[in-house]
Amino acid sequence: MDAMSVTWETRELHTARPFGIARWTHASYPRTFVTFAQGGVEGRGEAAPNAFYGETRGTVEAVLPLLAPALTDPWDWEGLRERLGAVMPFHHPSVKCALEMAAVEWCARSAGVPVWRLLGLSPSPLPESSYTVSLGELGVMRGEAREAVARGHGVLKVKLGTGQDEQIVEALREEAPHVALRVDANAAWTRHRARRLLGVLEAAGVEFVEQPLAAGDLEGHAELRRFARIPVVADESLHHVSDVRALANAFDGVNLKLAKLGGPLQALGALRLARAHGLSVMMGCMIESSLGIAAAAHLAGLCDWADLDGALLLGDDPFTGLKWEAGRLSRPEGVGWGVELK
Repeated sequence: MDAMSVTWETRELHTARPFGIARWTHASYPRTFVTFAQGGVEGRGEAAPNAFYGETRGTVEAVLPLLAPALTDPWDWEGLRERLGAVMPFHHPSVKCALEMAAVEWCARSAGVPVWRLLGLSPSPLPESSYTVSLGELGVMRGEAREAVARGHGVLKVKLGTGQDEQIVEALREEAPHVALRVDANAAWTRHRARRLLGVLEAAGVEFVEQPLAAGDLEGHAELRRFARIPVVADESLHHVSDVRALANAFDGVNLKLAKLGGPLQALGALRLARAHGLSVMMGCMIESSLGIAAAAHLAGLCDWADLDGALLLGDDPFTGLKWEAGRLSRPEGVGWGVELK
């Protein structure tokens, strides 16, 4: 058998402007790119760590030497999952994601097809992606919304989690009266505040509210859902595929992120489980390069909503190949993930 290797490199990616949510504001994001090589074919993956889930650049670089040996046979996807779980049962999902991405792309490139075709996924057009207006000064948020609408984006996702959330929603609806508006509180609200804000969101014609309460407050989300006339969608509450069943009693939908679930195959499993429990599904992302976004895009044709603007927010995306028309992302058609290093 041809020799195989797993190598990686970490790069600091930077957003075009500081990106803020309720927990923090950052402009620099370390992303580790993994390459699996065998027989002259390479498969690539991206680790996009998030400190909220216990991952940093340091943890990624520390555990990669421990987890990389699990990638022995790129076609043995089930075995890879089991071997990764045997070493690290519950942690370091972005590293597992990068390794799973690399294995899957190696197989697709070996077969000469896009990943979506290798996996037998939908050739349907992707849902229009939202463009995120990050949390900041109200005037700056207005400007971001205005610029996004001028570029042709028809769906805006607004980050909230401050004492002036009502004013933000009303101002952005005024700034962009005809776009679809979605709201993401990133687990920042109390139950009382969320109840008060529901009326504001409904009056503004918001499509859905994402993760209004703390990640572990399923009872609070279930209670809020009973009063809400718009869908309540889980993000921070979803860590593992196995969480989906419990979330079905508290939410109307789930936001799936490959880097949080451990890879595209794990996200696909979560998607199918969500459908089995009657949940709507959004394909989401971290701030990541077009490599990570491309991997999510291969699954997005199966989803109701998309939030895949992570690479659009970068000022130094190292990959090229994704085709955007404002918020419309074309399904990747190239072999493998369909992107190349610039």
